[in-house]
Amino acid sequence: MSKVIFNISMSLDGYVADPNDDPSKLHEWYFSGDTEIPGTPFKVSKASAEVMGKAGDSIGAMVTGRRNFDLANAWEGQPPLGVHHFVVTHNPVAEWEKPDSPFTFVPEGIEKAIAKAKELAGSKTVCISSPSILQQALKAGLVDEMHIDLISVLLCEGKPLFANTSEPELECISSVQGTGVVHLGFKVVN
Repeated sequence: MSKVIFNISMSLDGYVADPNDDPSKLHEWYFSGDTEIPGTPFKVSKASAEVMGKAGDSIGAMVTGRRNFDLANAWEGQPPLGVHHFVVTHNPVAEWEKPDSPFTFVPEGIEKAIAKAKELAGSKTVCISSPSILQQALKAGLVDEMHIDLISVLLCEGKPLFANTSEPELECISSVQGTGVVHLGFKVVN
């Protein structure tokens, strides 16, 4: 059965975007190295490229929220990593509800979205890609691992990652130093 992970870039003070939903200060590390990531505009350190390559190859489906879907403008129909996205929402987008859509809207909540994503992913990983969905999934005990790309910047305000969530026990399983980023991996001990 597939595991459920979460991955995001975060400031030292726990924010994933500024007050205007702009995460750009947290994404500068994507352009701070000399190793190209195939199929992307990213040039990262060799260490970051290895972390990203392993993670990207393992993902079979993603779960996100409607707010993230809207902020990303539906990724212009090309969702990250080219994998199917399950969007937790009470308001599906009619233009994307079609047989060949890369998106499935799930109004029944986080548990149903994770179950559908696991079914599609098979033995591959299900990746949660938005803070609000992580918060819901942690409360429901559905997260196996969290991967935080920690950036040495203080935003001092903005969108906090760990607001409105449970207090899971975490075990550090990895730490990799990249250029402008430290990749931290945590197992969620349920």
